[in-house]
Amino acid sequence: MTNEQKREEKQKLLLERLQEMSYFDDEFMTKCLEDYPKGVELMLRIIMNDAKLVVKEAQVQAVIKNLQGRSIRMDVKTNDVSNKQYDVELQRADSGAKPKRARYNSSLMDANSILPGDDTELLPETYVIFITENDVLEGNLPIYHIDRAIKETGALFDDKAHIIYVNGEIKDDTPLGRLMHDLSCADPDDMNYKELADRARYFKRDKEGQKIMSKIWEDTAKELVKYEKIEAAERMLERGKLTKEEIAEDLDLPLSVVEDLANKLQLA
Repeated sequence: MTNEQKREEKQKLLLERLQEMSYFDDEFMTKCLEDYPKGVELMLRIIMNDAKLVVKEAQVQAVIKNLQGRSIRMDVKTNDVSNKQYDVELQRADSGAKPKRARYNSSLMDANSILPGDDTELLPETYVIFITENDVLEGNLPIYHIDRAIKETGALFDDKAHIIYVNGEIKDDTPLGRLMHDLSCADPDDMNYKELADRARYFKRDKEGQKIMSKIWEDTAKELVKYEKIEAAERMLERGKLTKEEIAEDLDLPLSVVEDLANKLQLA
């Protein structure tokens, strides 16, 4: 097989994979909602049952850090014109939507909302929203609203911090059910909401959109190969059976990269 044939075969496989993807696939969701507040606004209007909700700004794959430097990457971090803050997470794996993850995300939203010395009453109302492919909370409900309450009285604590789980398994003929259908749907022509279908169609069928997705996958694959090579170089250095020059040659890495790894491992 010639290099040109290999390239064409690789491109064919990428396009086949692209046609199978939905909004629950991280790379696809990122590109579809990136710089597209209209799509985020549609989702929030349906989930919050508020047709007048207006998104002020939206960040996709927003990185938030705590005081110790540990960071999380939120799928969509956004706020509306009333300054309510939202973290929207689309989760295919149940493990990514555990209760303590919701708690942690909520705490980081608070920690990054006000400045030192500010009154805590300035904390905005926040919503951590998990849209899960499976019914993670196993109640067979389309949506779950979680708020702190006073056990003794049953009254809400009203701290303005909310957690919502949306069950992607229920795709009935309601606005929420139709949204869940669209987020899990691979065919734009079978989607209910034009805002989501148009973006999916662009990246799946438009030549320019396909080119963008192919470039992302190629860059990701290159980074993965580089990471795997560096891990292999570390193991080889620790075993100490080959010289740095031999490791660099065998793994097709620059000698300077292997030397830096050796220095970090104190094996120079």
